[in-house]
This record gives sequence, C-alpha cells and structure tokens, in this order.
Amino acid sequence: MRTTHHPDPLAVVRNLGILAHVDAGKTTVTERILFATGTTHKRGEVHDGTTVTDFDPQERDRGITIFAAAVSCAWDGHRLNLIDTPGHVDFADEVERSLRVLDGAVAVFDAVAGVEPQSESVWRQADRHGVPRIAFVNKMDRAGADLDAAVESIRRRLHPAPLVVQLPIGSEDGFTGVVDLVRMRALTWPDDGTVREEPVPDSLREEALGRRRTLEEAVAERHPAALEEFCDRETLSAGTLTAALRDLTRSGDGVVVLCGSAYRDRGVEPLLDAVVAYLPSPLDVPAVRGENGEERPCDPAAPFAALAFKVHATPTGRLTYVRVYAGTIEKGATVWDAGARRTERVGRILRVQADRHAPLERAVAGDIVAVVGLRSARAGSTLCAPEAPLVLEPPSVADPVVSVAVEPQRAVDSDRLASALARLAEEDPSLVVRTDPETGQTLLSGMGELHLEVAVEKVRREHGLALNTGRPRVGYRETVGRGVSGLVFRHVKQDGGAGQFAHVVLDVEPSREDFEFRSAVVGGRVPQEYVRAVEAGCRDALAEGPLGGHPVTGLRVTLTDGATHVKDSSDTAFRTAGRAGLREALRACAMVLLEPVAEVTVTVPEDAVGAVLGDLAARRGRVSGSAVRGGSRAVTATVPLAELFGYATRLRSRTQGRGTFTARPTGYAPAPAATSPR
Repeated sequence: MRTTHHPDPLAVVRNLGILAHVDAGKTTVTERILFATGTTHKRGEVHDGTTVTDFDPQERDRGITIFAAAVSCAWDGHRLNLIDTPGHVDFADEVERSLRVLDGAVAVFDAVAGVEPQSESVWRQADRHGVPRIAFVNKMDRAGADLDAAVESIRRRLHPAPLVVQLPIGSEDGFTGVVDLVRMRALTWPDDGTVREEPVPDSLREEALGRRRTLEEAVAERHPAALEEFCDRETLSAGTLTAALRDLTRSGDGVVVLCGSAYRDRGVEPLLDAVVAYLPSPLDVPAVRGENGEERPCDPAAPFAALAFKVHATPTGRLTYVRVYAGTIEKGATVWDAGARRTERVGRILRVQADRHAPLERAVAGDIVAVVGLRSARAGSTLCAPEAPLVLEPPSVADPVVSVAVEPQRAVDSDRLASALARLAEEDPSLVVRTDPETGQTLLSGMGELHLEVAVEKVRREHGLALNTGRPRVGYRETVGRGVSGLVFRHVKQDGGAGQFAHVVLDVEPSREDFEFRSAVVGGRVPQEYVRAVEAGCRDALAEGPLGGHPVTGLRVTLTDGATHVKDSSDTAFRTAGRAGLREALRACAMVLLEPVAEVTVTVPEDAVGAVLGDLAARRGRVSGSAVRGGSRAVTATVPLAELFGYATRLRSRTQGRGTFTARPTGYAPAPAATSPR
C-alpha cells in the first residue's frame, strides 16, 4: 500500500457513503473495500450471512441491508469513514440521515440493469444535500453486462455528465480487468486475488486511445485549466486530467465512472484510488452553517459542533452516532444538546466498526464516531460547546404512509410494549406510534410493509414480546377540490374573569403546495401578532379532515378580514378562531380523499408479461412503460399502495418464482369514491 504524507490530518479523511438500489451489490462492495484495506482478513458474503456491515440478525436472515452501518478503514495513507446504506425504498430515511453528514458517496449500479428506481431516488437525495459522487458499475461479470448501456442510463435518467475513466477487459464471464484511461495502463485480477499492472493490450489500444480522447474532450469542455492545456497541446497530461476530474467531481459538474465485479474482487483497488483522488475531504466542503446563519469552520480548535444522525440501543448502552463538524470533543466532556436544551456528559467515544467498537480519547472536526452517555440526544440533535451554542438543520423526516395495529398477546405486557415502541421510534424517527381515537388500538406507522415487518420483528426479538398485528393500512390524505369564500367565524367566550374574542373571515382554495397561508387584511383590523396566531390555528386544523379524520393537504387559506376587542382579544383567542374557523370551512368545501401511490417496476420473463399486466390492471395500476433488461422485461406502472399488500407472494406464484418487483412511493392521487378511508 502506498503512503502519502499531508501536512493537515483532515486532508486525508474521507467521509463517504455507499448508495445503490437493492441487490446492486453495495454491501459486497463495502466488504471488498474492508478486505482490500486489510481491515478484515476474510471476505464477508451476503448470501452466507457473514458480512461485517449487515450484522443485525434480520439483515442476515433477509439478505438485505436494513440499517446504515459505519466502518473505518485506511488506504494510501488516508482514513475512510464509510457508511453502508440500505437500498430498499422502505428504509430511505436511513439513507437521508446518512447523506446529511457525508462529504461524498459511491453510487453503485448493476451493469445489466443500469439505473433502477431506488438508484434514482438515492441519487436525488444526494443532489438535495449537494453530496459529490463517483459511480461504480458493478457486476461486469454477469451475462448481459454492458458498461456503455449502463452509462447511457445514468446520463438519460440522472442527467449528470458521466466521465468514464475505464475500459473493461473482456466481457461477462470473461471480464478480467480494466484499462485505466487516465494513466493508460491495464489492471488485471488473476484468480489469486492480486492486482497486476500491465501495458494496454494491443487488441484494445486503439479503442482505449479513442476513449481517452473522448474523456479529454469532455473534461476540457467543462474545466477552464484543462481547456487551456488541451488547446495548447491537443492532449491532457495525467496530472491535469486527475486534477480536473477532482474539481468536476467536487463541484458536481461531472461524475467519474468506474467499473468492476466486487464479488470477484475485480476493480476494488482503483475504486479506492478514485475515492482518495476525487472525493472531498472535510476541508473541501463549505463550513457548516447554523440556522441563525452562523458558520463554524472545520477546525479542531474551533468551538465544538456536531450533528447526531443515528441512535442505537445496544445491550451495553445507548450509542449516539455523530458527525463532528468543528472543534474537539473528549471523553468526559460536557456538551450542550441544542434541541433538548440541556447539558449532557460524554461517557465514552468509540470508533465504530459496524457492531464492533474501539475506544477513543477524543474526536475532532471531520470525524464520524459513536458517543455513549447521551440520554436526550435524538437523530437530528445538535451537540455543541455550552459556551458557543449552535443549531444545525436536522435531516428531514418523511411522513409515514402505512400503518399496522399492534397489541401484546398478554394484557400484562401492555406497558412493556409501550416502552419497546417508544425506544423503536427513538431509534428510527420515520416510525410513528399513536393511538387510534376510535378503536383505542396502538398504531405503528412507517414507510412501507417491509419497514413495519422489520420493526415488529425487532420488538419481538429484542424485547421477548408475543404480539398480534392487524392488516396493514395505508395513510390517506384529504384535500380541497372546490373551496369556499368569505367564511365568517366568531370566537366569543365569557366565563368570568378575562374573556376571549376573535373574529376572522377566511377564504379556502386548492393549492399545489401542502399548505399556504396569507393575509389580505387591510387597515390593521387584525394586528400582525394575531395574524400569526390565526395561521398557527389553521395549521392545528390540518391534523384531521372532515371526510375521515385524515391529515389535510393541498390548500391555501387567506385571512381576508377580522375584528378584535380592546380587552378580550389575545393570541389564544385568535388561534382558537383559526383552528375552529378552518374546520368549519373545510366542512363547507368539496373535499377529495387522496391515497398514496407508488411507482412499481416489475421484472419478469417475457412469457409472464401478459399475466403480470392483467394483475396490475386488476390492482388499479396504470402502466407507463416497459423495457428489455438482461433477457427479461421490466414493466413500470403507477399502483395505489393499498393494492400492493401481499403482491410479492402473488407475483411469485404467477411467475413460478422468477419475477421480482420494487416499489417507490411517488405521492398521492384521488381515491375512488368507494374507497373506505378507515
């Protein structure tokens, strides 16, 4: 292993995630990285349940990544803090929380399937967070593998500028290595597991030169310094090309594309070199900014600031995973939890290796570590120096779309179940626990059927509880189809002492936004502080709509007039008027029930396409396209989420076990009139 010395220790840190669609091979990529860097001495396999990062029993039973796992390793004198993220759409919030604290990412694609639905979703998540990426086209040894087709799908569906820096040597089962187009050398991997550097084979030299020329032109088109050298010399040196690729990656103006077969240990070392060469260090990303606009530099000497992005309860204690953005934190230090507004004492600091941990005396800016001893911190909490408070923007949390009723088989276990569910929701903010006001049942809500299955099984295994669960139910919404104008509501209350008086006039109409509020009051008839109270009351009213008590979305409320009383008007009175007035207005509106829908991609053999199309139509699915994918056909359709419960079993029976599908929630659509909201 080469060793490079840098004057600043932060320059050799890379905080990156591995992103992909389920089954694209990202966990195998992670395992091969750990093996190549000497972190592990045996290759972990997903199908054997021996991987380092998929250490949870459910992950090993199901053969998928469910929980984001952090590991650290070293390569070429650099320290890589790596997070292996889930690929299933039900666990997209785990990806969201991870991306919030990462500086870069490796997006893994299947060389046969190219860009798949969840590949697109995680790519868009990374776009929102401004995370630079490099792409790794995996499974080049599969039948039907095609690097050019995979790159074209990246260009067409994700819209980056793909900069392909490798040419595969051999195809499908004969894939043995790659030509490095930057340094114009061949890298091959014999069966003994070593990597060999050789001259470019004569049979590929002409094609390699042509692809190198294409790469130079694409880089020169986007990078001023490269363009200047290209115009002067009509070519680019390896050093200039590497520097330009680094700049384009970090600015997001280009995406470096590599290829390989992680399962067969081919292409991992150049991928690691690319991570070091192109992805940013903590010093290369902008200073973290608090909600009040204050910036905190990535400097160990700056006031301490960190963001908690994951909480995990273990038999030995509660682990809070944090990204340190500024300053230094030491074992035994006192920190300020800005969300809970209380001080906490740091018991221990741990370097995380999935389910194994190594103690540290301190962590500095740029580190990703786990902390033991924090009682109040949640995912999204800001931890900072008590004398220099700061609040960082937390990761966003998606609204749950599916609910299931949960109850213990023994009534005496009710308190234990409540405690277990509270801990579950603390670890995973995308899980919501509530009580149905009509039935009194405990409802667990999440991002999909699999998400809830995993959560319920976690309660059973970790808390030893026997549970009964109901049939999953989707989370409906209500919206305004036709609004009302001039709804007058007066709130007057006199019961001795100070009274309450508020008079509001509201217009309600449909909107493309979730909720809009504006004031058209003139002449100061409703003071500004009371206008804010009316808006708060309207937001309160959105929790339950008139059709079935579902959350209300897609409306604009305008306060057009009102009146006050010199003594009895108050914020409380106007908030009450806003809440009750909007509820009355919604009852007068023409309301529409909305149901969640998902984009479904079903991959089946050609002889089963007809049966699958018929089944999708019976489930109220609208087919939007199909494509040939590696000898099978991938059918894309929009299907109501409620119609997908149990679909995996039905698909297997219709295709003799050869069909697979993925579903990605895409929003809401009007539900049929006969749909029951309860």
